[in-house]
Amino acid sequence: MIEVVTLVSQWMIPAILAFIPLYAAFRRVPVYEQFIEGAKEGFPTAIQIIPHLVGMMVAVSIFRETGALHFYLGLFKPLLLLIHYPEEVLPLGILRPISGAGALAFAESIFRTYGPDSYLGRLAATMQGSTDTTLYVLTVYFGAVGIRRSLYAVKVGLLADLTGLLASWMIVSLMFGG
Repeated sequence: MIEVVTLVSQWMIPAILAFIPLYAAFRRVPVYEQFIEGAKEGFPTAIQIIPHLVGMMVAVSIFRETGALHFYLGLFKPLLLLIHYPEEVLPLGILRPISGAGALAFAESIFRTYGPDSYLGRLAATMQGSTDTTLYVLTVYFGAVGIRRSLYAVKVGLLADLTGLLASWMIVSLMFGG
């Protein structure tokens, strides 16, 4: 099973990268011209989201520097012990909806400490791929288009992140032991 997953993961991105230009050529789509046109349209959007992006970066920094992250880690510790969830990856689960860069840095520290092929390394990698930077995405994209009422989107996004975290844990535990 692991060999199949490894083989598919090694060839999937090159296959996609080869398929897109071939399909575009088959459909006679001018790929480069379309790319340039999209880049021109994206530039004003990038300018528009900068204030929202800066606000989110400040909020993430405050969350980490004030000790709020460690406070929430302490609250979840008894539950983690009860369900046998590895506490080493909990900060990744808390950071991921807030900051992709922060979560990636934490995942990298797990790789350095335990190794990328360890149970915790595989769990961290799977969690990274199974969740999203929900609060970041909602802040930037909803801010760019002027959506002010986002409570339901936040609830659903965070529920999807929780589902991704739990599914990652269960699947990695089943496939690689834990």
